[in-house]
Amino acid sequence: MKYTQLGRTGLKVSRLVLGTMNFGPQTDEADSHAIMDAALDAGINFFDTANVYGWGENKGRTESIIGNWFARGEGRRDKVVLATKVYGNMGADGPAWPNHDKLSAVNIRRAVDASLKRLQTDYIDVYQFHHVDRATPFDEIWQAIDVLIQQGKILYVGSSNFPGYKIAQANEIAARRGGTIGLVSEQCLYNLAERRAEMEVVPAAQEYGLGVIPWSPLHGGLLGGVIKKEVQGGRRASGRAADALADAGTRAQIQSYEDLLDKHGIEPGEAALAWLLTRPGVTGPIVGPRTAEQLASAVRASELELSEDLLTALDEIFPGPGPSPEAFAW
Repeated sequence: MKYTQLGRTGLKVSRLVLGTMNFGPQTDEADSHAIMDAALDAGINFFDTANVYGWGENKGRTESIIGNWFARGEGRRDKVVLATKVYGNMGADGPAWPNHDKLSAVNIRRAVDASLKRLQTDYIDVYQFHHVDRATPFDEIWQAIDVLIQQGKILYVGSSNFPGYKIAQANEIAARRGGTIGLVSEQCLYNLAERRAEMEVVPAAQEYGLGVIPWSPLHGGLLGGVIKKEVQGGRRASGRAADALADAGTRAQIQSYEDLLDKHGIEPGEAALAWLLTRPGVTGPIVGPRTAEQLASAVRASELELSEDLLTALDEIFPGPGPSPEAFAW
């Protein structure tokens, strides 16, 4: 496994990030523990979760599964760079009770303590804002974060689903306050089929020294050989992938993608992950395996070298927006 610095920090993280969103809803606790053990064995040290994972009545379940795994000892917690998130309503589905969601100082304080308890740890390495909070000023957010850092409850702060201008705003205010390192990572939707992040988010992250952590690197399975699996009688596309394939143009695009990789003898899902690892500013994509084999496939992808000819061909099938601001200006 290769490692890199997380943005402008001294923190070393693996080029693959273990996503845990399936732990609980789709993968039971025993299998989740086995996947985390296998991830460590493969050299993956960066684990990502969120307080709302588990969903519905089981919000927080994923963090609890990870906490129970840490409690098994043998250096598990010390080997992991742990990232979790704050923003969502942790109560029952429906409107949140006032001050029980988003990024007010009171909710950040409440949420971090609850996450620490579920995770059975004293600190969180990277505490991430799961979404923009348009109602809370960054001065308040950073004041709350400064207290948590001083208390030793968190070490670094990242964002998720932030537009470029909010990344700039957050870090400019952090710099103005002084003593606050600001955002060090941005977790965003980014993959071969969805490259809009290249217009503003990735340039802002690079300018301010944030590591980019792409989520949904296979775009809901669309880039994982979905047509081939259908033809071979395997699992049919569902969700985002099924919706996309209903469009004839998109289906033809994905067919071209799978045909290209078939000629090169490369699995589509592994190529999609390997492509992200070639992108400027990317720390590592989040992989959310449901099985040990899916994890093994992701590890193979991290070792895959894509030729320049293949990268050019992929750009022809999935053209990005181009450099910013030329992509939307003269």
